[in-house]
Amino acid sequence: MGKLNSCSDIIGAQELTSLGLYKALAAEFIGTLLLVLVGCGSCLGVTNTTRIALTFGLTVATIAQAIGHVSGCHINPAVTLGMLMARCTSVVRAVLYIIFQCIGAITGAALLYGLVPSSFVGSLGNTGLNSAVSGGQGFGIEFFITFVLVLTVFGACDDRRSDVKGSVPLAIGLSITACHLFAVPLTGSSMNPARSFGPAVMMGDDYWNDHRVYWVGPLGGGALAGILYSYLFRQPKGALTTNDIEIGKQDRF
Repeated sequence: MGKLNSCSDIIGAQELTSLGLYKALAAEFIGTLLLVLVGCGSCLGVTNTTRIALTFGLTVATIAQAIGHVSGCHINPAVTLGMLMARCTSVVRAVLYIIFQCIGAITGAALLYGLVPSSFVGSLGNTGLNSAVSGGQGFGIEFFITFVLVLTVFGACDDRRSDVKGSVPLAIGLSITACHLFAVPLTGSSMNPARSFGPAVMMGDDYWNDHRVYWVGPLGGGALAGILYSYLFRQPKGALTTNDIEIGKQDRF
């Protein structure tokens, strides 16, 4: 998760000639498609917060395991913006990622609409504010749950840390599950503008109310997490971790 330093690398126009970029765009499209298809599918029929939380968390963990090596498995404009703010991805790549994430989300919502019985489609797992939640409260909830997600992504993927154990995709997925358990009854727990955008496009006018909350909140939380981790929390280059120090003590005896 290295930083881009030169102006040309930050802009990233040269990446347009790279086959790797187009493979990554395909991965982001397919990953976001599957997230909406499976995750939003768990919202249909019987509504159960635990079921929805586990489905979204496990789906992201599964997709990250499958395509993380291709695109980094952002599948979320808020994650992409966080990476951009931390100078871990170029402007060109970030813009294209977000476009393909949104197209993938629309495609996933369209497939979900076509695959499930019409009696199930009251909505397509569309996010909306609880009637007791104000727009400002909804913004705050979406801001902070996305902050948790993106901070976890940076912490779990920090290549300077030697103390990270276990599965990185699972750690990220569990952060999503935890935040869904909290926020599903309040905002629907989007954490992802594309995840809200796809179903809203498919279902029409009634599902655009307060939609700005699901863009401004997650994007703000993702951007802050990227800046905060990159410039404050990231392990300094060459620094010893607590784990390194303990190993060094053992080596002396």
